[in-house]
Amino acid sequence: MSRVQTLQELFKRYRRPGDKVFAFAFFMLSLFLLTQLPHETEWVEKRTNWYAQPMLWSSIGVLGMVFFGFLHLVSTWISPKIPGRWKEVGFWLQSLEFVVYFLIYVAIVPQLGYLPSTLFFCLFLAVRTGFRTANMLLYAAVFACVTAIFFRGFLQVKIPAGAIYDYLPEPLRGIALIYL
Repeated sequence: MSRVQTLQELFKRYRRPGDKVFAFAFFMLSLFLLTQLPHETEWVEKRTNWYAQPMLWSSIGVLGMVFFGFLHLVSTWISPKIPGRWKEVGFWLQSLEFVVYFLIYVAIVPQLGYLPSTLFFCLFLAVRTGFRTANMLLYAAVFACVTAIFFRGFLQVKIPAGAIYDYLPEPLRGIALIYL
């Protein structure tokens, strides 16, 4: 078991590529949240204990974010530069691809309906993430069907019916509008 010999060893930083970008983004987010505090919560003037004030704990949390975010930003700024920062940021931005997929999914649900959209979306994501075997595609399809039927049929979640359901025969159309 190793023991910490000095205070400097205790606070030694192990930086990663992209640390400066993350520290800057986090500090900017915490400053934005600080500017929104007066609009989102208030200090009540009536007989309320100071520890029960609606603004107290959120203010403490946001001020802590600003303070520690600032310390993190300063410490990354004075630390030696690590190569690969923009490569790391590019890796982070790649995840936005899946945000775009989800936005497309949300846009096509009112057109195709919840079940067909969910089925297509699950199969597409399975293929996109590398699960291309017949078993995996079958699992994705079953998952999509169970999810759609569970949410629309059993939980009665109000999801817009697809415009494509208007072209179904009348008995099947009623079932599709309620359960699919």
